[in-house]
Amino acid sequence: MKAHVYVTLKRTVLDAQGKTVADALRRMQYSGIADVRQGKYFVLTLADTLDATQANAEVDRIAREVLTNPVIEEYSFRIEN
Repeated sequence: MKAHVYVTLKRTVLDAQGKTVADALRRMQYSGIADVRQGKYFVLTLADTLDATQANAEVDRIAREVLTNPVIEEYSFRIEN
């Protein structure tokens, strides 16, 4: 199984890089862009010994305790077989 973990800044935190990209896109005439938020993406290859429940718990714990700064970041993940 593989876990795909997405980490982004919380909406309440200024995303300077995202704002810069959004401004550049508008200057390039991409008028359909309302906002850009940048983040991090991780792919975790999980051990074959984990079942779906264990995999979810393990990935959630890793994302919460290792991959994010809970003060300014939030995360989501999906697991594929």
